[in-house]
Amino acid sequence: QVQLVESGGGLVQAGGSLRLSCAASGRIFSSYAMNWFRQAPGKEREFVARITYRGRTYYTDSVKGRFTITRDNANNTVYLQMNSLSPEDTAHYYCAAGGSMIPSTYYFTLAPDYWGQGTQVTVSS
Repeated sequence: QVQLVESGGGLVQAGGSLRLSCAASGRIFSSYAMNWFRQAPGKEREFVARITYRGRTYYTDSVKGRFTITRDNANNTVYLQMNSLSPEDTAHYYCAAGGSMIPSTYYFTLAPDYWGQGTQVTVSS
């Protein structure tokens, strides 16, 4: 089992920045690819970013150049640095461990095994 707890969400003005954190406990964190997803009201959950256990990163097109995913295996934590935020980034952000993704499509052939409760990000215009 892996337990995930997100933090760092909040209210920010457009153009601002936030850093989300996801603290993991339980089984060996470093062996899992870690992901961030988000879900806006009335919309489906969407993939945001992924970092493999080796540190390779992937981003959905809408956040490339603005968001950065990193991981600290020593402290079992994954981060999502979000810059140049826009109201379109408003959503509930979830951390998720594991899963199998086709890199060219961001389609998950196997859903992540573990999910956190999420943290709300609201960007005002």
